[in-house]
Amino acid sequence: MIKRVHHVAYRCRDAKETVEWYAKYLKMDFILAIAEDEVPSTKEPDPYMHIFLDAGNGNVLAFFELPTKEPMDRVVDAATPSWTQHLALEVDTMEEMLETKARLEADGIKVIGPTDHTIFKSIYFFDPSGHRLELAVNTATPEMNHRLDEVKWEMLNEWARTKKAPQHARWMHDGSLNHTRAPQ
Repeated sequence: MIKRVHHVAYRCRDAKETVEWYAKYLKMDFILAIAEDEVPSTKEPDPYMHIFLDAGNGNVLAFFELPTKEPMDRVVDAATPSWTQHLALEVDTMEEMLETKARLEADGIKVIGPTDHTIFKSIYFFDPSGHRLELAVNTATPEMNHRLDEVKWEMLNEWARTKKAPQHARWMHDGSLNHTRAPQ
């Protein structure tokens, strides 16, 4: 039924700052701005600036600046750790990812990684509004994807029963991939 994600929208503290930041560090083009004094869906009298950025391959990342609302706080849900909710964006090469990391760090932006997840490598950082972003480079082989596909339902069902991490794909983080048997 779903063709693709039309856009993903977040709140930002400053629309212009956000457009400039995403252009500078992630090379996203500014493609559309919509501004109203009334929310079309709810009819609330609430002025906003809605900006849209090209995230590549038809993907659109959007933001709302809401000047009449309380200032943003990074902690939307105090019970959820800050590493949990994030937007992961794919890049083609490690070189692109490391160049982005260097640009961010040159301007004093803290970057975690690269982190090796076996099937991809990634870096993590926050945008000016406090949204956690991840840049990822896929490194999976067909064998790795096959192994993960074979165990996904078993892992999910075990998790649902026990709420303990199933060990079916432990090879992703314990270095045992080279010591396991290839799929049949």
